[in-house]
Amino acid sequence: MLTLLKNYIWVFIVSMVPLFELRGAVPIGVGMGLELVPTYIIAVIGNILPVPVILLFAKQVLLWCTRLPKVGGFFQKIWEKGVKGGDKLQEKAGTSIYWALFLFVGIPLPGTGAWTGALAATILDLKFFPSLLAVAGGVMLAGVIMGLVSSGVFGALGMLF
Repeated sequence: MLTLLKNYIWVFIVSMVPLFELRGAVPIGVGMGLELVPTYIIAVIGNILPVPVILLFAKQVLLWCTRLPKVGGFFQKIWEKGVKGGDKLQEKAGTSIYWALFLFVGIPLPGTGAWTGALAATILDLKFFPSLLAVAGGVMLAGVIMGLVSSGVFGALGMLF
């Protein structure tokens, strides 16, 4: 029982870590022999937990970092690249920007995820609540996809064709 709890805590922690997030937590949980549905729920909660904080404070922190000695130029480049890419995305997406954010977070590819999506929303000055819903929905979609991948559903389908 204690080992089971420790394993779910690991899933929760991994799901909050940038780069790994839910995309790493679900396969890790399944690999540890945990049940898929509780693993999914815990990973989704852990992955969404930092999102409101990122949406509220990431822009201010990033702009503050641009003024730091020695490393300010690095953060300035990140800011400028984010604004430039965000402007292009917003121009293409128009009123569908929240759907674009949902899909960006929801399709589990390297470099996408809740952290990146929330940071993009702050750079684009998107509204808090719709951004939170888009990122949370994307996390849930990514969790379903990773759950299917981790449980071998796509591998089984590949054997049929």
